[in-house]
Order: sequence, then structure tokens, then C-alpha cells
Amino acid sequence: MKLIKSFEIDHDKLEKGLYISRIDADIVTFDMRFVKPNTPPYLPQKALHTIEHLVATYVRNSEYSDNVVYFGPMGCRTGFYILLRGLDNKTSVELIKNAIKFCKDFEGEIPGSKKKECGNYLEHDLKTAKELLEDYYEIIKEKTENDLEY
Repeated sequence: MKLIKSFEIDHDKLEKGLYISRIDADIVTFDMRFVKPNTPPYLPQKALHTIEHLVATYVRNSEYSDNVVYFGPMGCRTGFYILLRGLDNKTSVELIKNAIKFCKDFEGEIPGSKKKECGNYLEHDLKTAKELLEDYYEIIKEKTENDLEY
């Protein structure tokens, strides 16, 4: 079988950051890389789960909610993918930065973290999630639509 596009990226050279992973018609997949690949520690499962809940809730409640196709973690626990439809890259980058900024400062109950709302409601860590989001925000806060190449 052919390698999929994300496996063709040289993970030895990939750094933390925000990248365009692929473009399929009007859907752009963004690689939100929180951890340098193959360089532990990886995103802890509880914090990764909390980040997923926070960011997914934010973007699906934003003015661009109809443009959000998917937000979720990478299996390697080094980051997340967000798939956006019908947005220019400048708007997409601003949405991502705004989401990370909001989530790093989030206080309160994690959205969707009750037993009836989540398939693994016991596995969350808001404190560590916020620390990771703070670190990632520092990496991407100055990024523009011109900084998205691997």
C-alpha cells in the first residue's frame, strides 16, 4: 500500500508548530503539533482528552462552527488535527489561535465531561491541559498564513 500523506513528512525534522497537512477540495487539514515527534514526553492521555473537549467545544461554538469538519488528537500523542472547510488560511489561523488562547485561560467545568456526555469521563486533567495549551500558544501566537509549510 502507498503511504498516506502524513507518513511522508520527515518526522525527524518536524518541530512543534502549526502546519497545513493536506488540502482536499475545500477542506484543509491543519497539523497542530504540540510535541516534537519521537521526543518524549508525549501528550499525557488525560490532558490530551481535556484539550480535545475544550478546543472542539470552542471551535464548534465559534462564528465558524459550520466550517469545522473535525478536531481530534493524533494517535502518536504529539498533537491534533483540525479540518476546516471553506475558510481562507488567514481566518483559519486566527480561529486556531483564538481557540488555543481561550482554552489556555479556561476556568470551570470541562465541557462534555459528565458520565452521560463522555465515553471516558474519568480521564481528564485541566491543569496539565492548560499548561500544554499555554506552551503551544507561545509557539503559534505570532504565526500567520505565511508560516504553514512543513
